[in-house]
Amino acid sequence: MQALLLSALTWATVTASHAQSGEGPLRIVVGFPAGGSADTIARLLADKLRLDFQRPVLIDNRPGAGGRIAAMALKGLPRDGSVVMLAPDALVTTNPLVFRKPGYEVADLVPISLVAEFAFAFATGAETGAKSFPEYVAWARTNRPRADFGSPAPGSPLHFIGLMVGKDIGVDLVHVPFQGGPPLLTAMIGGHVSAGINTLTDMLEMHRNGRVRILAVPGSTRDPRIPDVPTFSELGFKQVVARGFFGLYAPAGTSAASVERWNAAMRRVLVLPEVRQQLGELAFDPKPSSPEELAKKAKDETAIWAPVIKASGFSMD
Repeated sequence: MQALLLSALTWATVTASHAQSGEGPLRIVVGFPAGGSADTIARLLADKLRLDFQRPVLIDNRPGAGGRIAAMALKGLPRDGSVVMLAPDALVTTNPLVFRKPGYEVADLVPISLVAEFAFAFATGAETGAKSFPEYVAWARTNRPRADFGSPAPGSPLHFIGLMVGKDIGVDLVHVPFQGGPPLLTAMIGGHVSAGINTLTDMLEMHRNGRVRILAVPGSTRDPRIPDVPTFSELGFKQVVARGFFGLYAPAGTSAASVERWNAAMRRVLVLPEVRQQLGELAFDPKPSSPEELAKKAKDETAIWAPVIKASGFSMD
């Protein structure tokens, strides 16, 4: 029996190795358009992973529904270790709490590694003229019919941060969903939405060139990339402390050997000085992990968001 088990394990390892050392390309599925946060990380990783795997690593953008389209597609993609998905926290934390039929189960996504954590940012565009969060609050209270906020996707942590902010300032901020960060920024710059909540990465360059103004960041400490911007905690909103994360997942049914191969590659790539520098400049904090650590983080974050979502009464079909 022991010999049979050893033989089976060896076969699985060889099969996975063959699948990941062949001539065909590997794919990283991304559920957002080119140019956004997820796409930026994926392309940076692909450039390094192709050297680690000695195979091309392609980006497969499948945007829409806040990443759910990609998650649904992943179920039908090869399970031989050639396909993985880079996914934001919402797919394994808030989405299952919000959508009655999300189109996938968390169990469909096999954890490989945590990739990076990142800050969120609350910003205004051309409409309000606010240069500080108190100025925005004064504007919102005076202009309640125009007080809205955009996020890259309904049902995401960004969506619920906006609802929390609106509740705390006593204004019913209307949520305007967008298909990713770039369309949201375009609407903010054009004055079509009064505020936006997005990843700091997507907001940072536009903030630096003055096209949008970041007024506050969730979290317990200020972000070193924008040290002059206060946290919500400093402003008196101590419950708005969320941070986001990206994880790497494989389709359910992918072998343990394939998952381990990807995990080992991620651990090597994410500690490279040039990768850490590039991600840091983009406001990402690289965080390689074990598959178990990624699964635990998703579970812990779900427990944090569950009461917030229940209190909001928000749900979607």
